[in-house]
Amino acid sequence: MSFLSFRGRLRAFQAMRGDPPEPGFLADLEFLENRDLDLSVRLGAMLGFNALLITIGTHPISASPGAPLSLDLPSQPGLVVASLIGLAPLVVSCFLALRALMLGEEFDSEGVESDRAARQRLFAAFVHSIDVQARYLGLAIRWTLAGGALTMLVWAAILLSKAS
Repeated sequence: MSFLSFRGRLRAFQAMRGDPPEPGFLADLEFLENRDLDLSVRLGAMLGFNALLITIGTHPISASPGAPLSLDLPSQPGLVVASLIGLAPLVVSCFLALRALMLGEEFDSEGVESDRAARQRLFAAFVHSIDVQARYLGLAIRWTLAGGALTMLVWAAILLSKAS
């Protein structure tokens, strides 16, 4: 994939905003930027929450021997594997959140003759980016819930095996 300079997009933006920029155009752009920022904050929070859950989920494997949730690989291989499987959805959720955060508002201004067409392409790129980020956030939340539920089930199984 070749690197595209941002310079062309900046020139297209400068051409479409005119002198002075229309208030409606600025209001629309601010609305989209605020929604994009809101999603970025939520995705960052989801990523931080997943890191916390992954740290908590590794506790049975890293706990000191004798601790209520500690696991011993030679004597409890099934629970160790189950504990690691419970972390997999959390890792998938982290991937989805990172993918969404790295998504950009790419639009091509080549061959655009009018300011109106350039504005429409800019807004379409923003809306597409927001839709994809929102979809990834929804998927990340579902994967996080699945990973959290699996982790809790494994913890319950560990405690039940130690209680008997």
